[in-house]
Amino acid sequence: MDIQQLVKAMTPEVYENLRNAVETGKWPDGNALSEEQKSNSMQAVLMYQAQVEQSDQHMTVGKNGEVVQKSRQQLQQDFANALAKDDLDKDDLDKDSTQDATLSSSPQDLNTIARFKQDDI
Repeated sequence: MDIQQLVKAMTPEVYENLRNAVETGKWPDGNALSEEQKSNSMQAVLMYQAQVEQSDQHMTVGKNGEVVQKSRQQLQQDFANALAKDDLDKDDLDKDSTQDATLSSSPQDLNTIARFKQDDI
């Protein structure tokens, strides 16, 4: 079996295990990778990123086979976009939970704070 077939047969879980092994130098069971294992695992991870994952994340291998490198400005913009998306998702969850709470409780319950004594916890 050649490396191309191996990468196509690789599951996302196997990819994550290999990537973690390459990053830490250890298998999930704690055994250290040999130099040959490191080399082969790194090659498999890079091929998977290029052919299957096709990520545009910084310092991954893109679909063209080259390392994706982003400028500082691009990384800051990506980070700002992720924060904005996260805030929107939280707002949607807050609205949904507020509506659910309003339907299931009286207005007085929404303003009540649970109070505990030190020994209660």
